[in-house]
Amino acid sequence: MGQILLFIIALVIIIVGFVLAVSRREAGRHGTGTGEEFVGICKSVVETASQKDTRKQKALAMIQEKDGVSNSEIREALGVSSRTTVRYLDELELEGKVEQVGRVGHYVTYRLK
Repeated sequence: MGQILLFIIALVIIIVGFVLAVSRREAGRHGTGTGEEFVGICKSVVETASQKDTRKQKALAMIQEKDGVSNSEIREALGVSSRTTVRYLDELELEGKVEQVGRVGHYVTYRLK
């Protein structure tokens, strides 16, 4: 599981590097050279990561308040899609903060580890 997380981090670094290279090349072509486009992209990535961390912390707080919180309860509280909720909960599991109780469907809940 840790290898998957490292792979994802490496992939993000590669993508950001690619965006930086393209941004610099385009800035050189247009004579702007300021890198403002790249700054906007970086700002957006940082804001998105911050929002994700905030949502994960909110989900964790919900799980702390109750013993056994479902995906749908967290989804409704966060205002995100079911898939996004699953992604957040999977990350919290990988971080060793929560554990899944049940296997499939409506019977699955999450609790503190």
